[in-house]
Amino acid sequence: MMASSYNAKEEDANHPGAANHAGAGVVKSKKPDNTAFKQQRLPAWQPILTAGTVLPAFFVIGLIFIPIGIGLYVTSNNIKEFEIDYTGANIDNPCYDCAKNFSWNSTAQCVCAVTFTLEQPFESNVFMYYGLSNFYQNHRRYVKSRDDSQLNGDRSALMRPSKECEPYRTGEGSPIAPCGAIANSLFNDTLQLYHIDSNGTLNEIPLVKKGIAWWTDKHVKFRNPGGNNNLTVAFQGTSKPVNWKKPVFELDPEDPENNGFINEDFIVWMRTAALPTFRKLYRIIQKKPSTTPTLPSGKYVLNVTYNYPVLSFDGRKRMILSTISWMGGKNPFLGIAYITVGSICFFLGVVLLIIHHKYDNRNNSADIPN
Repeated sequence: MMASSYNAKEEDANHPGAANHAGAGVVKSKKPDNTAFKQQRLPAWQPILTAGTVLPAFFVIGLIFIPIGIGLYVTSNNIKEFEIDYTGANIDNPCYDCAKNFSWNSTAQCVCAVTFTLEQPFESNVFMYYGLSNFYQNHRRYVKSRDDSQLNGDRSALMRPSKECEPYRTGEGSPIAPCGAIANSLFNDTLQLYHIDSNGTLNEIPLVKKGIAWWTDKHVKFRNPGGNNNLTVAFQGTSKPVNWKKPVFELDPEDPENNGFINEDFIVWMRTAALPTFRKLYRIIQKKPSTTPTLPSGKYVLNVTYNYPVLSFDGRKRMILSTISWMGGKNPFLGIAYITVGSICFFLGVVLLIIHHKYDNRNNSADIPN
């Protein structure tokens, strides 16, 4: 690769614009000083692109990106994923009655059962997600509507939440814990999964509720005030969020390590999504010690305690079962992107090589024609 460069030489700075005029009333020149920096004469390097450097670069990029893209795409396709919508927007959906009759003010629980079939068995650990559509967690005011000091267990912030939490800062004359719109809209559907064996018996699938949040969130960002002992006393003088049916210290009273602000379902929800259609990890179905699949193929029943209405904002709810690989969940975009970029580079390399070979009329002779 050839390159051009320019080395500046020292020049006198005795330019009229650089001189200091001591006489009264003389206007100083606005012309920049005659220096290499101000006159843009600093040393420079500029690559001169030639066919000998550009063509190999295109071919190398293409030959590297295409195999990587194929590997990523194949790996993504090997991930098994199943998704079922249980919004209840259609009359033939088992959750239709719950969706139509349930609201935030409802006191009675509504339970519906959705039957589905897995055509292929799911091996290894299976991750259960809940998904929402048309829910804008990325809205600026929504994202700011929280008090991180309160969530970190600060006593003063617990009793005097940040003004960013308005209008979910106080309720019934007491500070709300946790305050803000994010916490107030906590997803609270309860999902239970059952496998129907050949005899028609329902076998409950054990769902692991811990280990679904980021380690840093669980152990650094979120803390209970005064530790995890006697949360009823720790949260005394506060009120629950408006849309919650129970206070924060009753999220998981059976497990002190998963109650209050350190409840993992709550922590997962508080990490806002960037897009209006998103999924969040709900439970983990751990691999069985035997060689049997984690979820064998066959019929299943999803029992839903319908607590989260979404039809008011034209939203959708779904449950997703998925395995993972070394690159995470199912996402073919990265593989397709690598294959596309590699193919374009390889194609451009071929085209430029043909053009270079056909129209390169440079005279390689050392003789100078008359």
